[in-house]
Amino acid sequence: MKKILLVCLLCAFGVSVWAQSADEPKLKVSPTGRILLDGALFAGNYGDLFKPGVAIPDARAGVKASYGNWTAKVDIGYAYGKVGLKDIYIEYNFDDENLIRGGNFIHQYGLQSATSSSMKVTMEEPTSNEVFNAPRQLGFMYEHSADKWLATASFHVETQSMFLAANQMGKQGYGVLSRVIARPFHSDGKTLQFGISGGFGTPIYSSDEGLNHHNFTLGANFPVRVDKVKAVGATVDNAMNMFKFTPELLLSYDRFALESQYFFNRYNRRSHIHAFTGQGAYVTLRGLLLGSKYGYNMVDGGLATPAPKSLELVLSYNYTTLTSPKADIWGGRLNDVSATVNYYINKYMIFRFRYAYTHRWDSDLGPKVDLSTFLARLQIIF
Repeated sequence: MKKILLVCLLCAFGVSVWAQSADEPKLKVSPTGRILLDGALFAGNYGDLFKPGVAIPDARAGVKASYGNWTAKVDIGYAYGKVGLKDIYIEYNFDDENLIRGGNFIHQYGLQSATSSSMKVTMEEPTSNEVFNAPRQLGFMYEHSADKWLATASFHVETQSMFLAANQMGKQGYGVLSRVIARPFHSDGKTLQFGISGGFGTPIYSSDEGLNHHNFTLGANFPVRVDKVKAVGATVDNAMNMFKFTPELLLSYDRFALESQYFFNRYNRRSHIHAFTGQGAYVTLRGLLLGSKYGYNMVDGGLATPAPKSLELVLSYNYTTLTSPKADIWGGRLNDVSATVNYYINKYMIFRFRYAYTHRWDSDLGPKVDLSTFLARLQIIF
């Protein structure tokens, strides 16, 4: 009898230990990476600014880890002989609808923030988004993603905080961002989403003592990474603060989709100097020539990546201006028309081909430019 009782107690103890270990969260670690292989040809009136060639404009290696409700990511990039820090953050998921993230990452601001730079369906992101949206910034973001709407709130410091200590900078500029979208319906092949993002920021660091935390800098290269040529660029001096907003629209039906944004950035200045306003907009039409209807990504608030073997045609128009005669700033005006073909080879590989016509004028960066660009890319991402 005593032996039977002892066996029963040992079995009960074993079951208890097994149940505890089964309920304990498991640490999951997986590598991440990407390689972009680009080739480019040019035509038009651009002087000697561009040369045809090939390049690896982005190569990354990193790691993702998860433990229960916690997630972490570290991503390191390499391009043109330089190593740079990309996504470095820790995230806590309260439940399926709420999370908070802290670290260095792209905070949600507008529709384009829903996809990484390598997953832009236009191959290169619209110039207006590159100019008026922010790159990765050190800070915190809270996100609530419900069935019919999504809202985020972010606090961040300026980008230079990842490279210089606060005492080297004199002080740190800071900002706040928020994105709110409504999505009345978002089933596969049938999506309606509209929303608005807004932000506020203080002036940023400059190695020039006269401009340090009294300026904002804006700019973007021509939409090609094989060559690096500044397309538009402006420095707003005597700056006090910046306000910005961007409404967005997303529609999809079966194999067709439309994406659009308008950007408005207002930079207020001291000493009664006229404020500077930068503006831009893009509209993108997407269609699947091969493949099923467009899906939807709830967490990011954007369309999901098409399934493997899908063939997609993307037509897009972009306009950007950093020229304001009243503010005496001539950063340039640019419009861009492009057609991109995306073939989703498999889960990890995409081939893209893009033709774009870009016109730059009204700029103190240089003369008018009329550029036709033929781009091809094979990308591997996991």
